[in-house]
Amino acid sequence: MLTIHRLEQREARLLIEGARQRAEAIGVPMCIAITDESGNLLAFERMDGGKTSSVIIAQDKAYTAAAARKATHDYNQVNVPGNLAFGIHTEVGGRISSVGGGLPVMVNGEVVGGIGLSSGTPQQDMECAQAGIDYFMQQSAGH
Repeated sequence: MLTIHRLEQREARLLIEGARQRAEAIGVPMCIAITDESGNLLAFERMDGGKTSSVIIAQDKAYTAAAARKATHDYNQVNVPGNLAFGIHTEVGGRISSVGGGLPVMVNGEVVGGIGLSSGTPQQDMECAQAGIDYFMQQSAGH
C-alpha cells in the first residue's frame, strides 16, 4: 500500500498568493496553475490581463513539473535536436512542457505538487513560480 502526500487547497492557495505577489511586483499579469503530485489541477488563477493562451500553458507546465518530478527548464536543456530526449514535448498528448516556468513543489524531499506560470518571459515565469514556492515554504514553516 502506498502513502501519498499531496497539497491541500489551503496550500495551493498559498502557492498562488506568493506567485501573484511577485507577478504584481514585476508588473506582469500571470496565469498560475497548481497541481497535485500526479499533475491533476488543484487550483488556478488567471490574473486580470493574463494571456488567454497562457491558461493551458501554465497548466501544462505545472503538470510536467509534478508528474515528471522535474522543472520544465530542465527539459528545455535536453530537448534539442541530436539529443536522445529531443521530442519529449510531443509525449503525453503534447502536455510535456520544456518552457521555463514549471517547478515541482517539494516537501521533505518528496514531490507533493507542481506550480506552473505563463504570460511573461520564461525567466519571469520561473521567477514567479519560485516566489510561489518560497512563500508557501515560509507560511508552512509556521504550521
